[in-house]
Amino acid sequence: MVSELKKRDFKIRNLKIGTRGSPLALAQAFEVKKKISLSSDISEDCIEIITINTKGDKIQDRPLTEIGGKGLFTEEIENQLLSHEIDLAVHSMKDMPTIFPEGLDIKTFLKREDFRDSFISLKYKNFDDLPKGATVGSSSLRRRAQLLHRRPDISLVEFRGNVQTRLKKLESGVAEATFLACAGLLRLGMNKLVRPISPEIMMPAVAQGVIGVQQRVNDVEMTAILFPLNDKETEIQVMVERAFLKVLDGSCRTPIGAFSKLEGSEIIFRGEILRVNGSEVISGSWQGSTLNPIELGERAGRELKGKIGDAFF
Repeated sequence: MVSELKKRDFKIRNLKIGTRGSPLALAQAFEVKKKISLSSDISEDCIEIITINTKGDKIQDRPLTEIGGKGLFTEEIENQLLSHEIDLAVHSMKDMPTIFPEGLDIKTFLKREDFRDSFISLKYKNFDDLPKGATVGSSSLRRRAQLLHRRPDISLVEFRGNVQTRLKKLESGVAEATFLACAGLLRLGMNKLVRPISPEIMMPAVAQGVIGVQQRVNDVEMTAILFPLNDKETEIQVMVERAFLKVLDGSCRTPIGAFSKLEGSEIIFRGEILRVNGSEVISGSWQGSTLNPIELGERAGRELKGKIGDAFF
């Protein structure tokens, strides 16, 4: 059993963690590095963080929907993991495709941070303060569709880049407001910028706020090292939400929102799909056992899929 392996059983003394190079991605990688060191006999000095430039990072002048799907931020990292250039990879689970390359898997999920979106503006305190015709920046198809559904008067502009880049765009007047994940702001220590939006108003992305650690499937030693880092409650939430996404064939071209919470042995799950122009939202709420999260997510996905036509998206 993995849980029965002792620290002295670990033979690895030099670990390489692969990640994107943005400040948030690095903060997440350093968090994993620290947790590994605390739960094993591998010192932080023996854990190296390798930054890897992905296609999504290189191309900043076009919407994600024009250049590919979620794999834009993972392919190069996964290739290095498969070729043993790195030992593990750290990802934001909301960026991950529902199917991993053969030979790779994510078995480790750090405890979930705040999954909500945050309203960001230098002029206005909250979403309701935005005047008619205000310009809002976002590169998220989900957020854009949700905004258009509630405020069709709003003007939307493309807003690619990391957290710091987007804040600079606000300062330069490219837009009057934008939205960022609360989890990212908290992990960067930008707590003062956090203005959470109720998921009833803006349902978050699937697995938003979750850090996942990817590894080679047959790497038994890495499985043992990572085992103490996994948060079971978060794992269940990720399983139900990603099962929902997979049934709906979710990608960067698909406006889908979801969130779940555990109440004892029950999962409370909510999900929605939207037309790209925000003209229609179909949502639902489901409950199921924590013992069968995938079944619950798939059932929810099938129910919503049955309510839409092939041309919905």
